[in-house]
Amino acid sequence: MFDPVQLRTFLAVAQTLSFTQAARRLGVRQSTVSQQVRRLEEAAGRQLFSRDTHSVRLTEDGEAMLGFARTILEAHERAAHWFAGARPRGRLRFGASEDFVLTRLPEVLEGFRRHHPEVDLELTVELSGHLLKRLAAGRLDLVLAKRHPADEPGGGPGPDEPHGRLVWRDRLVWIGAEGTRPDPRRPLPLVLFPPPAVTRARALEVLERHARAWRVTCTSGSLNGLVAATRAGLGVMAHAQGMIPPGLVRLPAGAGLPDLGGIDVVLLHGPGARREGPVRDSAEALADAILAAGDRLHSGWPPLRLASASLDLHSG
Repeated sequence: MFDPVQLRTFLAVAQTLSFTQAARRLGVRQSTVSQQVRRLEEAAGRQLFSRDTHSVRLTEDGEAMLGFARTILEAHERAAHWFAGARPRGRLRFGASEDFVLTRLPEVLEGFRRHHPEVDLELTVELSGHLLKRLAAGRLDLVLAKRHPADEPGGGPGPDEPHGRLVWRDRLVWIGAEGTRPDPRRPLPLVLFPPPAVTRARALEVLERHARAWRVTCTSGSLNGLVAATRAGLGVMAHAQGMIPPGLVRLPAGAGLPDLGGIDVVLLHGPGARREGPVRDSAEALADAILAAGDRLHSGWPPLRLASASLDLHSG
C-alpha cells in the first residue's frame, strides 16, 4: 500500500521539518519531495503535514505514520540486503558525539548489529570537533555529529569536510535546573564542554555579541558531568532542544538570555566509506538505519543500555 520511496521522503521531511532540507538530503528536487509527500497522503487518505510559508509540522496522523514508516522501511531494508546476497561485513569505525549515546542511539546500534552480525562495529565517543578531525585523518568511517547550519554565519562544512547528510535540524536553547533564574546584574554562570565543542563556541559567541558578561563554573568532557553540575545549580547550559536531559528544563524567554540559533545533526562519511568496497557497504547500511530512526534520537531519554549492545568502545 505504501511506497518505500515515498516513506523515505516522508521521514526526511518529518526529521528536518523542511521540504528544502529533505530534498538536499535525498539528492532530489524540492518539487519531487512535495509530489512524493502528496502521493503518500493520497494513499493514506490523511494529511500528514501542516505547512505554511514559514513552518512545517506533523499532524496527529503524521505522528502516527512515523512509527509505521520506520517499521516498513526496516523490514524492506532487511529483505533487500538478504536477497541481494552481498551482506555488509568487516570492520566499521563509527563515531558519535557525546550527546547522542545517552539517547536512543544504542537501540539503533543494537538493531544494526542484530541484522548485520558480520559487521565488526567500533564506537568512538568524543566531541564533534574531535570526531571531524579523526574522520578527515581516515581514522573513522562514519560520524554522527553536530554542526552549525549552513545558512547561519560560520555554519556548514569546512573547506576539507564532506557536506554530509542532514539527519535533523534542532534549536540550541538555554537549560538549567527547575526554577533557575539568572541574575542579569551578575556574570552568567556557564556549564560547558571543553573546546572545540560546538555548543560551547556558539554560547560564548552569542554572549559576547550581546555584551552579556559570563563566567565558567564547570567544564567537563562528559555530558553526565555537565548534567550533574547543572542539576546542582552551578550554572546553565546551551543544549539541543530535542535532547534536554531529565531533571533539566528550558529557561523561559523571561530569563533574558539571547537566542542561540539552530544546530544541524549530520552524518558524514570518511574517505574509506566513500570508495566502493565493504566499508562503504557497511557505512551505508548503518547510515540508513540512523536516518530511518532519526526522529527517535531526539524524542526521549531511555535508560543507557550500551553494555547490552556489546560494542567495542573508544571514548575520548
